Amino acid sequence: MWERGRPPRKQRPAPLILPASALVSPPPPRFVFPRSLFALAARAMPSRRPSPVILLLLALALALLFLLLSPSGPSASRLSHSFVSTSPSSSASSLPSPVKIYLYDLPSKFTYGVVRSYMSARVPSGSSDAAAVLADEELRYPGHQHSAEWWLFKDLRRRGPRDRPVARVDDPAEADLFYVPFFSSLSLVVNPIRPPAAANASEAAATAGPSYSDEAMQDELVEWLERQSYWRRHQGRDQVFICQDPNALYRVVDRISNAVLLVSDFGRLRGDQASLVKDVILPYSHRINPFKGDVNVDSRPALLFFMGNRYRKEGGKIRDTLFQVLENEGDVIIKHGAQSRVSRRMATQGMHSSKFCLHPAGDTPSACRLFDALVSLCVPVIVSDHIELPFEDVIDYSNISIFVDTSKAVQPGFLTSMLRRVSSERILEYQREIQRVKHYFEYEDPNGPVNQIWRQVSLKAPLIKLLINRNKRLVERGTNETDCSCICSTPSEISTVG
Repeated sequence: MWERGRPPRKQRPAPLILPASALVSPPPPRFVFPRSLFALAARAMPSRRPSPVILLLLALALALLFLLLSPSGPSASRLSHSFVSTSPSSSASSLPSPVKIYLYDLPSKFTYGVVRSYMSARVPSGSSDAAAVLADEELRYPGHQHSAEWWLFKDLRRRGPRDRPVARVDDPAEADLFYVPFFSSLSLVVNPIRPPAAANASEAAATAGPSYSDEAMQDELVEWLERQSYWRRHQGRDQVFICQDPNALYRVVDRISNAVLLVSDFGRLRGDQASLVKDVILPYSHRINPFKGDVNVDSRPALLFFMGNRYRKEGGKIRDTLFQVLENEGDVIIKHGAQSRVSRRMATQGMHSSKFCLHPAGDTPSACRLFDALVSLCVPVIVSDHIELPFEDVIDYSNISIFVDTSKAVQPGFLTSMLRRVSSERILEYQREIQRVKHYFEYEDPNGPVNQIWRQVSLKAPLIKLLINRNKRLVERGTNETDCSCICSTPSEISTVG
């Protein structure tokens, strides 16, 4: 009932309950600003009239929301770009840029000229020198276990789209690294051990021509480099050499020891010349045809296979001992043989039909025989205590090889007893893992060792930059300070490796 003298109290409106569909914002392209939004907001508020300041702030917030969500708004493209750049699908754009590498334009005698000299030195007496009339691009690098120098050179010379950890630049001022494409391993063997036969001494002297000198080529190469400003500015620290043969560049290695060296092992190098810190281990090129079949044990009747030179120097003397303890085993094939086409055919047949392939040290810890075994799906048995292996940051060699201490391997009966205990299932596991990674050892593969070598080289760039910047500020280094650019082993390890 009304109180006397007072008008009736107005009833409060019921709270507005919006349907669920009204609470979901439509997608940005179809956004429509509701004309009655202010009215809805006012009705949803208490009966007391809202402050003008609150209404103004609400209007500004809604206007800003409209600008952000409108497809034609000034910040729409920036907002869209922000969403795209942080989405998982755009993670590729955040990958590091390729390391820039400059290919030195060496005089041709250091590259194609070495190939010509090699071919000319093997021309039979009275035959025309075919290499003399071929254009550079028509020359073929001879079959050689150190052919990585050819593959890297050809890869850098290739133009067009590339998916590589390094990118070649034409301006040396832009380069992070400088590649020196001297065919140093082929240069070592240009002169054949046995010169072409001739009817008499005078004819031999007339046809032999001037003798090729690898030592002279090494000296000329370094003299040429030392005239280049980009060599002198950092004492060669950002330069890259390939010297895969253990004797390659032996005459000048002390003059280039600051550089990144691409090697197959450290067998002939001292600790102050090379190390894992600054250098890269390369796989040899395999010399036998890869196995084309699938994993299998039944088609491999031989337990263990080895074919190679029985008599080696230094660490390779173990070979003769292994011959003595293995040559009378019935299911072991072990043969003495030098490099030849016949030997390669026999090695191909032996590796393709054996479960395990022996890899003992030679004059140096490694050889192409290891990579012949891997492309043959023949599980390597490595008896080489100081071996270094390529790409160990992506390959676990314990999954594809068996390592045996030298002291145990020479014990009569030890190797064969150990290998006979390996089950067929375990051998198949080895083979499957080898099959998964063997493209890392096939230079013909587009995603093979060339790509991995460049990846390893690119990983050295930050260290090189650190050392270059550090040397800019150092006035004098203490005589007892370790040079971390080379040394990565303890003194005792260095003495054994060297």
